[in-house]
Order: sequence, then C-alpha cells, then structure tokens
Amino acid sequence: MPADDAPKTAAREGGLTYASAGVDIAAGDRFAHSLGALMRRTHGPRVIPNPGGFAGLLRLDYNEQLFRHNYKDPVLVACTDGVGTKIKLATDLAKFDTIGIDLVAMSVNDLIVQGAEPLMFLDYVAVHAVEQHVLGPILAGVAKGCEIAKCALIGGETAEMNDLYKPGEFDLAGFAVGVVELSRATDTTRVEPGDVVLGLASSGVHSNGYSLVRRIIEHAGIDLLSIDPELDPDRTVGEVLLEPTRVYVQPIVRTLRAYKVKKVITGMAHITGGGLAGNLERALHPRVDAVLNRDAWDVPPVFRYLQKHGGVDAAEMDKVFNMGIGYCLIVRPTFAASVARRLTRFGETVHTLGTITKGSGAVRMK
Repeated sequence: MPADDAPKTAAREGGLTYASAGVDIAAGDRFAHSLGALMRRTHGPRVIPNPGGFAGLLRLDYNEQLFRHNYKDPVLVACTDGVGTKIKLATDLAKFDTIGIDLVAMSVNDLIVQGAEPLMFLDYVAVHAVEQHVLGPILAGVAKGCEIAKCALIGGETAEMNDLYKPGEFDLAGFAVGVVELSRATDTTRVEPGDVVLGLASSGVHSNGYSLVRRIIEHAGIDLLSIDPELDPDRTVGEVLLEPTRVYVQPIVRTLRAYKVKKVITGMAHITGGGLAGNLERALHPRVDAVLNRDAWDVPPVFRYLQKHGGVDAAEMDKVFNMGIGYCLIVRPTFAASVARRLTRFGETVHTLGTITKGSGAVRMK
C-alpha cells in the first residue's frame, strides 16, 4: 500500500494521551498539592506525617501525656455517606462552600450515635474535570467540617471521569472512622420505660430530601436568588436551603465524657432520611415505645415554606424531613435535666420531646 494511502493511526499522529482522553493529570496533581495546608489545620498529635504516602497514618492512644485519655478495650467504628442531590442545588447556585461541611456532618453525626469519638475522615470527589474554583471551596468546607468535629482530614481521592459526568457535574462521598470503649458503646437494650427523649435543633433541611426540595422549587417556580420574608428576611431562598448540616460531634462527645461511670444516655439517633420517627425507632428495642409530643418544638419556617409551596401532605413531610430536630438522645429520667443543661452550655438548642414507655419498638406522636 502506498505510504500516502496508509491509515492515519494514533501512533502515526503521535499517539493517544490521557489528556486527549479528557483527563488532566497535571491539574489533578496541582489540586492535590494545594490541599496540604487545609488538611494540616485538622491534624492533632495522633496524625503521623506521611508526605507522598498512598494512605494516611493515625495512631491510637498509647500515652496519657500525649492524649487526653486511653482506651482499655477500643473498638473502631466506621461509616460513610454523601450529600445527595443537595449537590444539584449548589451547582445551580454556583455556591460550593457549604456542601463540604454537609459531607463531614452526615458521617460523623452517624458515628457518634454509637458513642464513638471521630478520629479521621477521608473524602472522595468524582468530577468531569478538575476545576479549582469548584473543588477549592468544596474541600475548604470539608476541612472546616473536620475542624468543627475535631476530626483529622488525612486524605482523599479526586477522580476525573469525563465519560461518566457531564461538564459541571460531580459527586461526593465521605468516610469517617472513630473509636469507642466497648463497654461504653451504644446498646439499644439499655433503653427503659421512663427514660426521657431529648431533641437537638437542626440547622435546617440538613442533607436529606433534596430531590423533593428541588421538585418543589420547580413546581412552584421559586427564584432561588429571591428573598422571601416568610422564609428569611435577610437571606435568599437558595442560601437558606444550602444551610449546612449541623455538626453535633463536640457537644455529644463532651457530654458522654462527663458521665464516665454512669451510663446515663441509653440511646441516640441522627435524624436523617426517614424523619424523626423512622430514625428514632432504630434506637429502640422491641419492648419499648417512644411517645413524643408534637408541641414540644416549633417547626422551623423552611419546612412550612416547602410544605406550602409544594402542597406536601403533613405525613410526607414527617417521613422525608427532620422537621427541626436533627439529633435525639434517650436519657435516664434523673439525669435528663442535667444533660439538657450541659448540651445547652455547649451551644445546642434542646427540646424535651417525650418519654419511653412499654411497647413494641414504635415511635408514637401525640
């Protein structure tokens, strides 16, 4: 075959490259290197420096002078979560500085339900392309969330996958590891009739139900950049809906440490998808019920706003959203007041929601 008629192969043209396939390794490396200072802000004495390592290193307690306390029978606790379609809302508004906090909160708030202290956090970010103006604020939010939780951000992964994600699209996942003394780990069988249910106020919608939130926005033709006085006179609708998930770690961990001998907190629940009843049931055993008073707290305006503009049934609202209660504790009755006072001092808004009675593992609202 004449040379001029030969097929134009990739090799003849200089060969295919990763960059020609849409992946910019150099940009990814530059972004990864830029995160060093953010990560170091979250590090305490447990973190072992490991520059260039393929994984993060963190030591468990061994020295009373170095660490606040040692564990006699430590159990590792691990969990993972994401932010869901709240990401779409952040993308629509081009506002990325809060969803990193959401990412941390969703995992560490689950972890402390087991009575554990968060130790370390890792993130996974999947993107169409590495864009510093998007990923920078996201990872800054992750670092801020870890600082609030006093949890070391020891690593992560940024995966550039232009075949799976369209331009401007991305997804997030977070992974938290903690430790708990085995004898202090949460055990649902300890919940007894007479125990008191305390609820900690949420900061808003948190990170569940955003498929419905976005459908309501579309259905009602809501302008996310507008200010609606019935919702918030000082912030746009979008800003209210992007309010990050509250991180409950330090108030809970510090409260648990205050009762080193008596196990006064018998159960806990992080109120996420499934609502108050659906999540609190997970803290009960089959011989008790939680009887809650609907008038024990005021439902925040954001939920009334969503229900009104979406024409959403009350039962559906209860099933999808936290309705203003982001975390629950079940406490021995003689300690309920002192636990509530302590949590209030730590900055939480505490509501006495109801009590535990004999039953079949259900949550009943009255």
